Amino acid sequence: MDSVRCEPAGPGHPDSPVLALKILVAGGFGVGKTTLVGSVSEIRPLRTEERLTEAGRGVDDTGGVEQKSTTTVAMDFGRITIREGLSVYLFGTPGQDRFWFLWDELAQGALGAVVLADTRRLTDCFPAVDFFEHRGIPFVVAVNRFAGTREHTPEEVSRALDLDRDTPVVLCDARTRASGKRVLIDLVEHAGKVHAARLLADVAPGA
Repeated sequence: MDSVRCEPAGPGHPDSPVLALKILVAGGFGVGKTTLVGSVSEIRPLRTEERLTEAGRGVDDTGGVEQKSTTTVAMDFGRITIREGLSVYLFGTPGQDRFWFLWDELAQGALGAVVLADTRRLTDCFPAVDFFEHRGIPFVVAVNRFAGTREHTPEEVSRALDLDRDTPVVLCDARTRASGKRVLIDLVEHAGKVHAARLLADVAPGA
């Protein structure tokens, strides 16, 4: 799916195209990707979760998320309508190393991405940060605030991840619809600036 795509409008709007934006939600194992997609989606989200088994626990690092009993094995999918004629399609990526081969397929045509981070396991989001940086896909880092964890400022997280100074870092609660929507708005605004700058660079004399 392209990041900006026009689709036929639904009944009652035969002449109005529907603009769809594709956004990825990525991050480490157990960071809250499925929760974020589910909290903001206006439709019942499509989930491809399987129960963790004892054999899987030997492969997946569950340190810090010992309560987790299921895991995404393909993707999560949700949809949110920004306004009439403009929708956002959300694709949650699997977090475990053995499912990363799916990321290239999911990333095709994405407007941008949300990289969820858990400060208890901050290194888990390094692969997602590297993935989007190397492919030039705009992203924001959203720090999911878990109960009982030490608070870190966005500046501290940015330094720890060695992010470009223009990459936004925001705090969020993936369980809350309002917080999730704020993260998506921040991403769309950031991605819009990045893509606009690239277009200007392409048309600039001598570019």
